Amino acid sequence: MDNVHSIVPQEEYQKRILTLDNDIQQIPQLASFVDAVAEEAGIDFSEAMPLNLALEEAVVNVMQYAYPAGTYGTVTIEALFNKEQLRFIISDAGTPFDPTAKEDVDISLEVVDREIGGLGIHLIRQIMDDISYEYKDGKNVLTLHKNIKREG
Repeated sequence: MDNVHSIVPQEEYQKRILTLDNDIQQIPQLASFVDAVAEEAGIDFSEAMPLNLALEEAVVNVMQYAYPAGTYGTVTIEALFNKEQLRFIISDAGTPFDPTAKEDVDISLEVVDREIGGLGIHLIRQIMDDISYEYKDGKNVLTLHKNIKREG
């Protein structure tokens, strides 16, 4: 079954949607999806790589922690983009969790002195221009926003 829906114009944005099971074996589909969106948005490979990393961090966290162990669930990734900006909206019906409420990791500390966890959201904050979270209609909704830089 193809989980990718076709591009549909929405106002001035183009839109793509991917729905995955909470199974990390499906992450290669996410990478292909992000690459296709980046190409469609005119983003070069050097900018697409960090986007892929940010999305993988966010989606793998949902797959691993949103649903109780052994419970089936899905994660939906919606991409909205135009010539100036790109938004990825990640939603799931798992346990409510706001990753944006997590304090910044003190990366100046030695690894052994740091608390476990938090590096993923730190990485996402470094790559994306803005991130936001809301719990709406029984779903976690994480939005990652990136301004598209154009040459010239």
